[in-house]
Amino acid sequence: FFPVSAMSFTGPLHLLIQDGDTCIVYQPAAALSFLTIEAGKVFQNRHGTFRHSELIGQPFGKKIFSHNKRGWIMMVHPTSALWTSSLPHRTQILYQTDIAMILTQLGLKPGSVVCESGTGSASLSHGLAQAVAPHGHLYTFEFHEQRAKAAEEEFKQHGLQDVVTVQHRDVCERGFGLQGCADAVFLDLPKPWLAVDAALEALKPAGGRICSFSPCIEQVQRTSDKLRQAGCYDVTTMECLEREFEIKTVEISEMKTTPLVGVCFSFRTFILSSPTRFFFWLFPRLGICSLFLYFFLGAAFWG
Repeated sequence: FFPVSAMSFTGPLHLLIQDGDTCIVYQPAAALSFLTIEAGKVFQNRHGTFRHSELIGQPFGKKIFSHNKRGWIMMVHPTSALWTSSLPHRTQILYQTDIAMILTQLGLKPGSVVCESGTGSASLSHGLAQAVAPHGHLYTFEFHEQRAKAAEEEFKQHGLQDVVTVQHRDVCERGFGLQGCADAVFLDLPKPWLAVDAALEALKPAGGRICSFSPCIEQVQRTSDKLRQAGCYDVTTMECLEREFEIKTVEISEMKTTPLVGVCFSFRTFILSSPTRFFFWLFPRLGICSLFLYFFLGAAFWG
C-alpha cells in the first residue's frame, strides 16, 4: 500500500515534503541515498537522528539539522538521474553517461512506446519512463521473478504505474508478446542476438530503432551480424567514456630577460674594455677551451 499523496517522478512536484514522498537525501561528504517519508519512522546517519514527522512540511532543498545539531541533511525532489545515484542495487546498473547516450540514439520523446528487456535494478527504466511520459509507455521485461516484482513495487511507489508495465518473461525464449507497437527496443541480455527477431516483431511496421548494451566485444559482434542478417541497416557500435578535467595552478617564477641586441652590445663592450678581466671571467666556465677562444677573440678585435 502506497499513500495517495506519493509524488510521481514525472508528475507535478510538491513544494513541501509530504507523507509518502520518495525523496533523495543529500548528506555532506556522503553518497546520495533515498528515503520514503513515513510518519512515525526515524532516519539515522553518522550526524544524528531525523524524525520523519519533523521532515513532513519542510520545504525541499532546506538544510534540516539533526537533534544533536552536529550535522544536517537536505531533501531533494527525485529525478531519474538522482535515482540512478541512490537506488538499491539488485544487479549491475547503467549510469547516467550511458543512459543519456541510449535515450538520444533511440530518439525517445513524450508519447513514444519503448520495450526494454533486462529490467534489473530499473536504473535505465526510470530514465526511459521519464523520457516517454506522460502519454508514452514503457514495457519492461525481467526473467528473474523476484527482481520483476521489486521493480514493479518501485514503479508504483514512484507514481509510474500508468507509464510502465513490468512483466516476468524470458524474451529470448518467449519473445515480447507485442506486435507492431514499439518505436524502439532496448536489450540488456547475455545473448542479445537471440532476441533480435522478437525485437523486430515488436517494432512498428514503419520501423524503429534497436539498441543493445553489451560489455564484451564478442557479444557486440554476434549481435551486429544478426541485425544485418535480419535486414537492419545503419548498424553502429559506440562507447561512452567520461573523464573529468583536472585543473591545477602552476606557479612559474618571473624571468628577467634582456633584448638580444643589448646582450650582444654589452658583451662586446665588456671584451673591448677589459680583455684580461674577460679572460678570467670566461676561463673557469669553459676550462681549457677558453684559452683558444681568448686568442680567437683577440685576433678578431685587435688584429
